[in-house]
Amino acid sequence: MAKSLLIISRQAPWSGPDAREALDIALAGGAFDLPVAMLFMDDGVLQLATAQNASQVQQKDLTANLQALSMFGVEDLFACSTSLNERGMQPAGLSVEPLQVLDDPQIAALIDRYDQVITI
Repeated sequence: MAKSLLIISRQAPWSGPDAREALDIALAGGAFDLPVAMLFMDDGVLQLATAQNASQVQQKDLTANLQALSMFGVEDLFACSTSLNERGMQPAGLSVEPLQVLDDPQIAALIDRYDQVITI
């Protein structure tokens, strides 16, 4: 049986290559039928905001990558409720669905469920 993988994405979409690399890892894992999930925490929740204008910072928009996750079998998407609240974001207005919003004890339990965890 394939080992499960949780990717914790903590970087804002335009702070460097980390956000894109986290998505690339998830897409690659999904392409090889690896059980993959993503957790967005800290500034990583900013990746989930709608109407981002990537051209202003001369970057490629990550929205297409986020939308492709389900096509690659990455359907378990989670966001930290504290991170969303600190940034004034509401789960209903985010760019990916379905998205499960978790509190700190639920995040700890989630991390324990996966064989391998990568934090980017």
